[in-house]
Amino acid sequence: MKTKVLFLVAILVGSSTVMAQQTSDEATKEVTDGVLATADDEAKEGWTKKGVLGLNMGQVALSNWQGGGQSSISGTSLLSLSRNYKKGKTAWDNSLDLAYGLLSQDNGPFIKSDDRIELNSKYGRQFKNNDKLYYGGLVNFRSQFAPGFATVAQQDLISRIMSPAYITAAIGVDYKPTNALSFFFAPVSYRGTVVLDPALNALGAYGVTANENIRHEMGGLVMIKFQDDLMENINLKTQATFFSNYLDRPENIDVLWDLLLTMKVNKYINASIGTTLIYDHDINIATDDNNDGLFDVTGPKIQFKEVLNVGFSYTF
Repeated sequence: MKTKVLFLVAILVGSSTVMAQQTSDEATKEVTDGVLATADDEAKEGWTKKGVLGLNMGQVALSNWQGGGQSSISGTSLLSLSRNYKKGKTAWDNSLDLAYGLLSQDNGPFIKSDDRIELNSKYGRQFKNNDKLYYGGLVNFRSQFAPGFATVAQQDLISRIMSPAYITAAIGVDYKPTNALSFFFAPVSYRGTVVLDPALNALGAYGVTANENIRHEMGGLVMIKFQDDLMENINLKTQATFFSNYLDRPENIDVLWDLLLTMKVNKYINASIGTTLIYDHDINIATDDNNDGLFDVTGPKIQFKEVLNVGFSYTF
């Protein structure tokens, strides 16, 4: 039921984004030789390149502070690259997103607060009589850099590089009503879940059969992507992916939804809010429902992460 609600919310957000983008496009139309033309129609062909490097630091220092609290120091870094190609009937979109953050409280050990590797590549060719509709395919890779632990004491390993890693490949149709928005529908897609760490794959973590390294899934995929300036110095980037495994409980739709809102203060200073929502029916998460300090319930749960950053940013 929760998955169906998430799916409906994402569709509503996608629809709202479409209407907002269409309203923006209509507001920017110009009359040229008696024909209405939009900025999208005049998009420059060839390579479009963009990169963002961000470094952020935070600190709280307390000494004999009667109000309570903990001293802390934190730092995050991110690198976002995009290289997109458009010429004639060919479109090729590529992106790489890297992020890593550390946090220490009361001079304790540093633990990671953010960790991400994601690579996307999508290639398409226009249909003969429709300049907004493409046929083609995409490849997606996701993993993380460093080991992750279930406790602050860095015990109970739950992740490390390539454990897990997700590899997705899909063939389908891509609808691009504007340069900022796309809907990719793939009736044929593959997803591989990789767990290379011996201790984790011995436990059958992330839905991979115990003592095996990879789980194979075949199914259908929908990806909605939007990136544009909402107004001057405010950019929204969001991508929602929905996957149904034809071979095992296809009614359980896996959801991955990323959102990044960036607000630029000046050339080198910005603030950003990033969120990630995940629901994967094959990932069992232990929780303490009765607050007795013991994990008593294990099963699939909605995962949510929010990261707020203020600091140095360089766009190139």
